[in-house]
Amino acid sequence: MLDVASTASLRVYVSEWENGRRPISARYAKILRALLGITDDELVSRTELLTPSVTADGYDELMGRIDASRSISLTMVNTFMDQTELFRTMDRQMGAASLVDQMTAHLTTLEDALTFAVLPETRRPVARALAGAATLAAWQALDVGAIERAWRHYELGKRAAQEAEEPMYLAHATAEQAYVLCDAGRAPMAVQLIREAQRLGGKAMSPRLTAWLYAAEAEICARAGMADDCKRALENAVRSLPPGEEARDPDMLSIFLNEGHLTRWRGNALVLIGDDEAVESLYKALDTTDPTFIRASAGLRCDLAQAHMARGEYDQAQEHLRQARLIANRTGSVRQRRRIEQLTQQL
Repeated sequence: MLDVASTASLRVYVSEWENGRRPISARYAKILRALLGITDDELVSRTELLTPSVTADGYDELMGRIDASRSISLTMVNTFMDQTELFRTMDRQMGAASLVDQMTAHLTTLEDALTFAVLPETRRPVARALAGAATLAAWQALDVGAIERAWRHYELGKRAAQEAEEPMYLAHATAEQAYVLCDAGRAPMAVQLIREAQRLGGKAMSPRLTAWLYAAEAEICARAGMADDCKRALENAVRSLPPGEEARDPDMLSIFLNEGHLTRWRGNALVLIGDDEAVESLYKALDTTDPTFIRASAGLRCDLAQAHMARGEYDQAQEHLRQARLIANRTGSVRQRRRIEQLTQQL
């Protein structure tokens, strides 16, 4: 037998629950969950369900959100992508640490838009925008050391890319996710994942994205100690890269790669396998690097420090590490600071 208050008292309780003047105790929460068929979270956040009305079943609210999603136009999707582009620019020039709240809100908006969109002609453009935003948010999370959040964002980006039927976005998200494995000390598994990314992209990939994936494979193979595979991947990247100074891929806005970027990436891979050509490539990249790629310049300085250390040139290495530390502190990059400390301990 249930021990509850009198009918008169219960009327008062219900009124107070509805108006937030009385918390629902565990005893009454158990009863109300059974009566209303809702969870604890829904019970606390949606006490309006206790009020008999035409909207009590939630259908009106749901239909309202679905109707709102129907009104999402291509212009609105472009606005979402423009916002992602703004965050991408800010991340490149200022670092990711200051963007966490903005990116979280942006992803929530896109996820809600996709959740309540019904038909494919609405869902696919939103999913495409979500795939790009989630992958950017994942890379930012990796940079600030939020490893699990990075992994979850990559999974979100991959699911959105699949829904959007966008193999290039799927390949890109999968390839970047391999860096999470690499940073976690699972480089051989990361090599498998980067090659899976290439398979997923297939013939749908643009030449610039193809080159980007080969360059990423080269770096990850280098970190796995696979020197021959690293060099083959670098050769494939050079062959695949379109000529000219243009770096932006019009079909994949998150991809920046031209000869200058690839020279820096080549130097990074070669220094990781201890190749003597690394220093030449790295200094060439230092002379031509785009000054707006602030975080990349910190990585370049780390690569130069490592290359000089391998040659016993410790004064030069120390100076490059000093420069790298200044940049990493400016951008708040936990990932870069971790590498700087590892190299500093080797001096």
